[in-house]
Amino acid sequence: MEHLDTSGPLPRVVIVGGGFAGLEVAKTLRKAPVDVLLIDKHNYHTFQPLLYQVASGGIEAESIAFPIRRIFSRQKNFMFRMAEVLRVEPEENLVHTEIGPIRYDYLVIATGADTNFFGNEQIKHYSMPMKSIPEALNLRSLILQNLEAALVEPDPERKKALMTFVVVGGGPTGVELSGALAELRNKVLVKEYPELDASEMRVFLVEGKPRVLGTFTEQASAKAAHFLRKMGVDVSNGVHVQSYDGYELRIDDGRCIRTRNVLWSAGVMGAAPPGIESGAVVRGNRLQTDEFFRVKGLDNVFAIGDVSVVVTEANPEGYPGVAQVAIQQGMQLARNLVRLLKQEPLKPFRYFNKGSLATIGRNKAVADLGFIRFQGFFAWLVWMFVHLMSLVGARNRLIVFINWAGSYFTFNSITRLIIRRYDRGSVPKPAAPKEEVKAAQQV
Repeated sequence: MEHLDTSGPLPRVVIVGGGFAGLEVAKTLRKAPVDVLLIDKHNYHTFQPLLYQVASGGIEAESIAFPIRRIFSRQKNFMFRMAEVLRVEPEENLVHTEIGPIRYDYLVIATGADTNFFGNEQIKHYSMPMKSIPEALNLRSLILQNLEAALVEPDPERKKALMTFVVVGGGPTGVELSGALAELRNKVLVKEYPELDASEMRVFLVEGKPRVLGTFTEQASAKAAHFLRKMGVDVSNGVHVQSYDGYELRIDDGRCIRTRNVLWSAGVMGAAPPGIESGAVVRGNRLQTDEFFRVKGLDNVFAIGDVSVVVTEANPEGYPGVAQVAIQQGMQLARNLVRLLKQEPLKPFRYFNKGSLATIGRNKAVADLGFIRFQGFFAWLVWMFVHLMSLVGARNRLIVFINWAGSYFTFNSITRLIIRRYDRGSVPKPAAPKEEVKAAQQV
């Protein structure tokens, strides 16, 4: 039995995922002769580019979230259901959810991406991802809990591990999180944890590619690395994590870092729902589509955003997983759905790259805006303006602006709170040094 009434006279467009891509499809279809149903496991949209600031205690979680129902409160052809999608059944035009099966005429999969641990279950258990607000809050609690624990830890080695932070992955998230942690040490620790020696807090950034911010220009990448090192971050390129057991992190350059804080931003994988034929699922668990976003082998199922890869001769590797790509794809798909209804030819997707921005900390950012490239204070102002204006809701923009202004002048924050304690499971105590540990370079 279907959960929703399917007797409506208009075609139903079901959108799975309330991220940038899914919201843009729904908004662009506001005047189209269709019924729009959006499904998401949360009842809010998350502004993911600022998750790292929630994790580092810079802003409150609610300021980067906005209720989905409120976004579409005036859109007459829109419905929302909070539910987990269990699987898709394309042969029957059904989406099976925890609240029952839902019929569709057109299905848009915009489920985004999850953290990719590359099959390493040990690293998955002991390291901290940051792809959602609950994960960011868990990370915030872990950081603060370990600083509190360091205050009372009598063993020097375990205290050192509690105050050592390793960020794995040198993309925008990893770079921005490393910079935030460095600022926490340089500006906050001395004020809020005067009993701790700030010099004992160490921040490492480990990146497998030859440089951080690999999708940026070499100029921006070099400047970002310079900013990080100047702030005291130990940046390593061209190295990979081999293992992490909750206490010792091993790198393939021979180093062994004792740490209780490994923050994982080294890769993503598409959050494709079960039910799509395996031939359409490509590397990274993403759904292969054509330039019109049709999933391979299916006529009325589309995929956009981080869960998809648009494969064409000119673009064999797909587009980068950034918000601008998702927004532009959502808008283009919605327009093509209207063309489908009118039996008009579809238009292929052409991505317009508006540039890339990344901040490394206070007064420090890099900007690649086409042929215009600049770094430093002005880039930081541009980064703040773009992110502030991209937030959903005037209240959220005001709250974030007030938080940023207060932190800029005082480095104080009311969001460095342990609202709920985070427990990731048992962590082994340091054992007696083994021969291979002795041989490794202890850090």
